[in-house]
Amino acid sequence: MKIKKIETNIKRKLYLKESNNKHLSPLPDNLENNIININPDFTFQKILGFGGAITQSVGYAISTVPSDISEKILDEYFSINGLNYTLCRLPIGSCDFSLNSYSYSYKEDLSDFNINQDLQYIIPVIKSAQKQNSRLTFISSPWSPPAFMKDNNSLIFGGKLLEKHKKTWANYLVKYVKEYKKQGININYMTIQNEPNAKQIWESCIYSAEEEAKLLKNYLFPIFKQNNLKTEFLIWDHNKDSVLERTINTLVTNGSLSYAKGIGFHWYMGSHFDSLDMINKLFPDKLLIHTEGCTGYSNFKQQDELFNCEMYAREIIGDLNHNTHGFIDWNIVLDYNGGPNHVKNYCNSPIMINKKKTNYIKTPSFYYIAHFSKYIKPGANRIHFNKFSENILVTAFKNPDKSVIIILLNQTNKNEEYNLCYKNNVLHDNLDSHSIVTFVINGE
Repeated sequence: MKIKKIETNIKRKLYLKESNNKHLSPLPDNLENNIININPDFTFQKILGFGGAITQSVGYAISTVPSDISEKILDEYFSINGLNYTLCRLPIGSCDFSLNSYSYSYKEDLSDFNINQDLQYIIPVIKSAQKQNSRLTFISSPWSPPAFMKDNNSLIFGGKLLEKHKKTWANYLVKYVKEYKKQGININYMTIQNEPNAKQIWESCIYSAEEEAKLLKNYLFPIFKQNNLKTEFLIWDHNKDSVLERTINTLVTNGSLSYAKGIGFHWYMGSHFDSLDMINKLFPDKLLIHTEGCTGYSNFKQQDELFNCEMYAREIIGDLNHNTHGFIDWNIVLDYNGGPNHVKNYCNSPIMINKKKTNYIKTPSFYYIAHFSKYIKPGANRIHFNKFSENILVTAFKNPDKSVIIILLNQTNKNEEYNLCYKNNVLHDNLDSHSIVTFVINGE
């Protein structure tokens, strides 16, 4: 039985290096050491896909390079030969990764509503991405209602949505979805609020679990339904440290269980994978989607880059092994300094524009993400495994075409010898220190 191996090993300068000469051999009766068992008959959650965010900063950064280069960048992400991204997160209005703060309307009757700011940088990128993959799924998130709708009369520093403007805000979001639909972009999901528990120096708005639930069930859900919009809602969209308690409080205590399709979460305050398992146990019909995660700007230092890419892989494996249905990165492209960002909250992205704005740089994180998104297809089911060592992180999937994908990560300074066992066959191999490998076994 043939098995293809794909390896990324930064210290050996290997990036998605394919080895097609691997074979699984018959499993001997007495093999007992260093075993990783893959059990494809036991399946778990179905995967929605992988993706990233298209912010105004992304659109601006892409616009600074020649058109043939910008096309290559989007091919790197959205084509089947690239990362095969199928999920896109979009900001509703401005966020920190915008050139400036803006809203779509500044009047209480919304008579001036328009998405002109998005038409300049965001929507052209989306349309180019759609040429690579016409079946993208879009998840939109508001960072703040317009200032006039809030008690602090500001887009920034948190504040709360005023009671008298809850209906106005729901109608504002309806207009957003309809305007995007005119552009050929269907907003499949919407989170209630990006990071509703954070008072930021950029666009932000605070909601308690009760406030989020009431906004969803009393305004958003019914008004979207009245307008015949099929957009479904995700709650929370904030860090995993509080995701379990917040989910129970929002869905059960405050009675919005039947109005939410799922839960969005970020990675910034720790992994908290067990909370995802508990949510899946309590609410097995709800989607779990990692909606944002990034690393701080590291100036392309090799030690920092290794930490960054291993963090991506560790978090993706952990989320997937604990019932997550989709993983969305933050900005897909930024400039050489990790921006632009109107409050200088710079960070890394998997692809960054070079200093001269003539080409782009693929950071190691790009290749580590590829080990998942390139091979695990939408509709794949996670499958069971067990392993001999905590030093090797493992996840495994069965694709709709019945191919099996197995991913191994070694974050340690020690090489790990192992026996990969699959259907009475075995591959004996070595996992180099600080490396990641993906195995592909073709469908039967």
